[in-house]
Amino acid sequence: MLNVLWLQSGGCGGCSMSLLCADTADFPGLLQAGGVRLLWHPSLSLESGHEIVDLLGACLAGRQRLDVLCVEGALLRGPNGTGRFHLLAGTGQPMTHWVARLAAVARHVVAVGACAAWGGVSAAGANATEACGLQYEDDRAGGLLGAAFRAAGGLPVVNVAGCPTHPGWVVDTLLALAAGVLRAEDLDTLARPRFYADQLVHHGCTRNEYYEFKASAEKPSDLGCMMEHMGCKGTQAHADCNTRLWNGQGSCTRGGYACISCTEPGFQDTGHPFHRTPKLAGIPIGLPTDMPKAWFVALASLSKSATPRRVKANATADHLVVAPATKKTRLG
Repeated sequence: MLNVLWLQSGGCGGCSMSLLCADTADFPGLLQAGGVRLLWHPSLSLESGHEIVDLLGACLAGRQRLDVLCVEGALLRGPNGTGRFHLLAGTGQPMTHWVARLAAVARHVVAVGACAAWGGVSAAGANATEACGLQYEDDRAGGLLGAAFRAAGGLPVVNVAGCPTHPGWVVDTLLALAAGVLRAEDLDTLARPRFYADQLVHHGCTRNEYYEFKASAEKPSDLGCMMEHMGCKGTQAHADCNTRLWNGQGSCTRGGYACISCTEPGFQDTGHPFHRTPKLAGIPIGLPTDMPKAWFVALASLSKSATPRRVKANATADHLVVAPATKKTRLG
């Protein structure tokens, strides 16, 4: 069995809440069947107080094998690098102290959520708490453990980033570690599991026809593409949200909300409202991944000139105004 210890640091606990929405009727049974044993989780376990301190001590002393240390929430290094903004209750020691020592004896370390990966919302703005990720500070390698850190199993911190994480990303990561099939080449350049990070939120988006014709939404209830005016970054965000649906049926864009690119470092400090697209000379600044600006301008111009009346009419409506035409065929 893969022994997993889950700690929560500076954050909202939203990734744990998301985890409980895993696509199964028996979450503990799913983990057990996959060879995962949860040593402790602050919301799912009964032990508390000295029982937890004893468990942590046993892990550090080697009396309890620690295969995976999962950390949810940013690491709070303040004030002035002391870490005393966040003490582990009953120990008088900073959470940063405990995490660093446990990471040194764990076979694998997993950052659950954007806060644990890069600092996330906890590090937004002036970052008065000196929040950072386990091995990154936004997109800069370092964080609490340092750029050179490698766990005993040979991997860097595995960054299961998202705000919150999709439960499937967390479960699949743990199951892959339990099966011994998660290798260095299975992580992208930011150490995110490639099974979800090699995809874009744009893939599978139900608004893709509007995107192709650059038929854009102008207000929140519109059906059109939200990239041009509404701040959507689905063409830049690495995640499979529109092919691995949340709760089996939803995603941000399917619910009418622009993708804010929550799997990416620094998403929390955009410098502009999430629901607006910043532009330069009328051209969105955040262009699709790997697309040169000149190509986008040319494509957008051609696409808009070829937009069908149906697509143009539906893009700025909250329901289908014009249905697709029916044509006679020789089939059936």
